[in-house]
Amino acid sequence: MFERGCGTLLHITSLPSEFGIGDLGPGAYRFADFLHRAGQKYWQILPLNPTSTFSYNSPYSSYSAFAGNPLLISPRLLVEDGFLEKSDIEPLREKNAGSVDYDTVTEKKNRLLARAYDKNRDKLADNEDFDSFCELNSSWLTPCSLFVALKERFGDVGWADWPKEVRDREENALQQWRKNLSDKTRMQQFHQFLFYRQWRKLRKYCNERGIRLIGDLPIYVNHDSADVWLSPNVFKLNGNRRPEFVAGVPPDYFSKTGQLWGNPVYRWRELRHRNYDWWLWRIEHNLNLFDIFRLDHFRGFVAFWEVKAGSKTAVKGHWVKVPVDNFFHTLLESFPNLPMIAEDLGMITDDVREVMKRYGFPGMKVLQFAFNGDLEDHPYLPHNYTPNCVAYTGTHDNNTVRGWYENDATEEEKKSLEEYLGHEVDPEEVHWELIGLAMKSEANQVIIPMQDYLGLGKEARMNKPATVNKNWSWRLLQEQLTDDLGGRLRALVSDENRL
Repeated sequence: MFERGCGTLLHITSLPSEFGIGDLGPGAYRFADFLHRAGQKYWQILPLNPTSTFSYNSPYSSYSAFAGNPLLISPRLLVEDGFLEKSDIEPLREKNAGSVDYDTVTEKKNRLLARAYDKNRDKLADNEDFDSFCELNSSWLTPCSLFVALKERFGDVGWADWPKEVRDREENALQQWRKNLSDKTRMQQFHQFLFYRQWRKLRKYCNERGIRLIGDLPIYVNHDSADVWLSPNVFKLNGNRRPEFVAGVPPDYFSKTGQLWGNPVYRWRELRHRNYDWWLWRIEHNLNLFDIFRLDHFRGFVAFWEVKAGSKTAVKGHWVKVPVDNFFHTLLESFPNLPMIAEDLGMITDDVREVMKRYGFPGMKVLQFAFNGDLEDHPYLPHNYTPNCVAYTGTHDNNTVRGWYENDATEEEKKSLEEYLGHEVDPEEVHWELIGLAMKSEANQVIIPMQDYLGLGKEARMNKPATVNKNWSWRLLQEQLTDDLGGRLRALVSDENRL
């Protein structure tokens, strides 16, 4: 991670494809080829975990911290690998190829994946790759597959409302349900096998071309997840297995009432007693998926904002300290060269900065936040960067650079930007101005959202925090990946010694 380089932020769902949503198929390989031609060393994505329309399709809201999202499985690769016939798949007729229609995609993908299982059910007993996958991943795959099958059986209600003996994981009850739902759980295992098979091949392809994959590890998991059902003691739950307190952040740049995420918070005393086995397990899993990962909401590992369950906003919460040094010492004993980026945005206090400095974790510098204060000492201005950081024009939670400049930036911020650059700014070129600032900086890594390379406006924003509608749906069009753009990027990274 100390090598000077440049990369691109683009989630898998945003890739071009014929099936209504980006997937791990031909569009992903073409994008990897584009990154290689453009001199990019990094491809950063969002969490790969399953999403649902119920949770507004957020990759940060999932029923499993370990499972892959079946919506990302490529139908084309299923045909190539012999799991489906060409006649089984049909491209989706889209009204808008630049956006994901999750309702339609979810319905059609689930139907297609069920067909793939029906066609291969009887062959799985002789499939050594499938058996090996299930055995190697049994610690999370077995409970997760049963969880999904039980959710369907009990009408999709949360696990805290299941029959008490199933809710509390009484072994006799679980044995009976494993038997009753064996075909349903087998199908879930098969879908995970397909996902991870395709992911491994894509990662290998990227690595062979000098591209390192940066994943995203959310700090929290959903209450209604296989993770909390399997390990309720590491979360602050009451006697009915419901959250006593939930996670969020106090009022900040993104929201005047804070962000109320609703995830159950951890019992760090219990985690410490268990030598942090839950976190070690989770991080090991992510290191098997990615070359580098971004640890989301890093400040929550120093102290986290805890809000009483049932609150309407995150305003009335309080900070709870975490045994941070004991945790990271344990972590680094197991993973001495931890390839991690600390997401240190938002309300960062001196104790958080000190922890990052002590362990040498690189943080994030976002240029959109740089022009709202002193042009000399602002920590997000490029002249204040140190090599051990990752510079961004924006993240998935920001507007695009052009959208920010045209819709969100104050007149004072625009004047500060022009003063810093030393010339007037053309709104149609403002994205290149910020990209240039990031590239010229001392930051070892620079990661630019694909929307900013393309100079797109607010319509291409990926997510607006504290809102639930029209997020996570933006998609790249294949014709936008031009040779001219690739050539311009390669020349830029070469000039700034990032090739």
